[in-house]
Amino acid sequence: MRYMLSYDFMETMRNTNQWLGATAQAFASYPAMSVLPNPAMEWMRGWGEVTERAFSRMITKPDWGIHSFTCADGRDHLVEIEPIVKRPFGDLVHFNVQGRPKKDRKVLLVAPMSGHYATLLRSTVISLMPDCELYITDWHNARDIPVSEGKFDIEDYTLYVADFIKELGPDVHVIAVCQPVPLTLAATAYLAEKDPKAQPATLTLIGGPVDPDANPTEVTDFGNRVTMFQLHESMIQRVGFKYAGVGRKVYPGLLQLTSFISMNAERHSNAFYNQILKVSKGEAGDHDKHNRFYDEYLAVMDMTAEFYLTTVKRIFKDREIAKNEFMVKGHPVDISKITTVAVKTVEGANDDISAPGQCVAALDLLTGLPDSKKASHVEPGAGHYGIFAGKSWRNNIRPLVLDFIDANSSKPRRKAANKNAAA
Repeated sequence: MRYMLSYDFMETMRNTNQWLGATAQAFASYPAMSVLPNPAMEWMRGWGEVTERAFSRMITKPDWGIHSFTCADGRDHLVEIEPIVKRPFGDLVHFNVQGRPKKDRKVLLVAPMSGHYATLLRSTVISLMPDCELYITDWHNARDIPVSEGKFDIEDYTLYVADFIKELGPDVHVIAVCQPVPLTLAATAYLAEKDPKAQPATLTLIGGPVDPDANPTEVTDFGNRVTMFQLHESMIQRVGFKYAGVGRKVYPGLLQLTSFISMNAERHSNAFYNQILKVSKGEAGDHDKHNRFYDEYLAVMDMTAEFYLTTVKRIFKDREIAKNEFMVKGHPVDISKITTVAVKTVEGANDDISAPGQCVAALDLLTGLPDSKKASHVEPGAGHYGIFAGKSWRNNIRPLVLDFIDANSSKPRRKAANKNAAA
């Protein structure tokens, strides 16, 4: 019960701060307050607006905000975001551009389950839609999943990904971003043994911890500094009565958000201080750069306790993927069984979450795959976010990924060589 009380306490504190912000904004916005010019009132109004918005976003799942798309014919086509496969812990979603002929490239984007919703990849989705028939994994917030649906750990996650790949067929090109990289690699190896014909055509791994010890960062080294008992006692809580998942053990998104912010506390503090000043001066907009970023960044979801704990234990502490010792439902997953799927890794030279070396380690595990089907790329000057959603992704990485897909497609769009094949 203590875990449930602590979960409700966190939610109470969030709710209280949201209320304080709304109250300050309403009080300082009274017309009577304008009788005498007082900068303090404008500052209070700005503080209230920014505070209320920030704390209210923490429990709101963002909308994709992708309603229409301009195609090559010059017309705007509606985009229908439709679930193809619906599961308790996550759906397979298709971005169906209505009225547009099907694209040759069929791409599955495997989104992270690391505290944020799949909408964190919104800009990645938008950048790929012109050239691809796009699908994405849309993971659900654990607080909204009844206990009766059972557990969900990294083995279940791996099987979900394998099933989604099978659903889309062997001509699909899979792109995994960050956290799901090692598990997507394992899912592909699992299919290589269990259902070889269901393997994807290509697998692109972007900034994920295949071998966290290859180049440890503060994030990936965290698992070596604490025991599993400490993690369970300090991080795991039970969902309160307010949500459908009441009683489920979770790693709360609010705790994860606290960790995210603490890593760059000064930068976030300055950003909010500057935004308060802009609002108080009437210079801020509802969809300005600050709000666009933090509306997404602050929207967090809970992970099941078993998923969080098994990730720390088996991926970071025991390095089961890096040692090629990972098992799914008692079945050893041998990554060397991947012999036909072209694999590319992408890393950012300045990535402080999954540093260079952690992701490219996947290629060393692919001993059954010829070098001609391996490729790697390190993006100079790019941080973690930039390699899948920033300028580096748009200008450099995305074209390389599409070229890699085309070069290893069963029906190549054009004659292309795998110019950056790994040695």
